[in-house]
Amino acid sequence: MKNYQLEVFTRPTCSDCQELKRFLKQHNIPHREYDLAKNPQKEKDLKSISGSRIVPTLVFTQSSFFGLMRKSKLEGKR
Repeated sequence: MKNYQLEVFTRPTCSDCQELKRFLKQHNIPHREYDLAKNPQKEKDLKSISGSRIVPTLVFTQSSFFGLMRKSKLEGKR
């Protein structure tokens, strides 16, 4: 992964993902998007990062957010 401050995992059938993408574009927020329908190999990365397949997932340097929960990359490794 490049050094983006924000990486977003999405699916085209996810309405929350589409709303998030509109928001990021409207506010000119730089990010890297991984569309899991186009890049199914990234699903393994998503599960490794968040411990889940929930989208949209936003990944900021050391933390990830999905749904209304927050999970640090380090918390998942016990």
